[in-house]
Amino acid sequence: MALSLLVVGSVALDSVRTPHGKVEDVLGGSAVYFSVAASFFAPVRLVGVVGEDFPGALRQVLEGRRIDTAGLEVVKGGQTFRWRGSYEGAMNEARTDEVQLNVFGDFRPALPKAFRDSQLVFLANGSPATQMAVLAQVEKPDLVVADTMNLWIETARDALVELLGKVDGLVLNDAEARMLTGEANLIRAGERILAMGPKFVVVKKGEHGALVLAHDGPRESIAEGRLVCPLPGFPCPVVRDPTGAGDSFAGGIMGYLAREGRQDFAHLRRATAYGTVVASFTVEDFSLRRLERLRVEEIEGRMKQYSDMLRVE
Repeated sequence: MALSLLVVGSVALDSVRTPHGKVEDVLGGSAVYFSVAASFFAPVRLVGVVGEDFPGALRQVLEGRRIDTAGLEVVKGGQTFRWRGSYEGAMNEARTDEVQLNVFGDFRPALPKAFRDSQLVFLANGSPATQMAVLAQVEKPDLVVADTMNLWIETARDALVELLGKVDGLVLNDAEARMLTGEANLIRAGERILAMGPKFVVVKKGEHGALVLAHDGPRESIAEGRLVCPLPGFPCPVVRDPTGAGDSFAGGIMGYLAREGRQDFAHLRRATAYGTVVASFTVEDFSLRRLERLRVEEIEGRMKQYSDMLRVE
């Protein structure tokens, strides 16, 4: 039986332009991409906020999966968080053209009582103060993982460092790891982050994959010392929209760990591989379109391809 999995983060309406086309007011947000990706492996409890303008058809996209939306607050008279972004060239980085925080700007997550016993918790990108407030509402989680971004490293560093002393894992990109630690070398940056408190850190490197670092200890737990595992990105011949790839990646990791019920380094490494594979599907179309038509059999098929690709005789 899968462990219970909670995510708290944004639910948005995105408008995106890439060299392959554009879309308006499609489903997006960190909690959305995470939840849909994780739901291929285990049920997910989602906490977020939307306005009255949030289309019912988009809510059905979530409720048609193993996603419990009892924690999705609807603010009467409010407007849903909107993000407009664009990509150029190799599409390695999004340009934010417009942000309307709307109801998300005043979001103070309140977990439904039934969610407070969640065993695995993912604190999607948000202010460290908000992430701490969520953590205070969870009773006895087995594993807590947080995401962060350059904004919080720049403006709320002390609060972020305090949070890192209370979580088990951190997910961030390579630029953020360097910014947080002042280290140019990612191995040293990862070690500096581990020294702040987390048991493991996953450094995202975009199309080049990810780097997993953890404390080294007994195989059944992630405890002291160092373990390092670099994983390449899956070679994607089709990339139409990178939006949500990072959150899908995290959803794949946490969903797999929830399904397996174990968090040792071997499972963390395999979970990161699954996250890489799920993210490789996300980028093949705009918004959640590819994930909506994705089947578990396709994930397993691509995972076998990925495993074979990594095997060195």
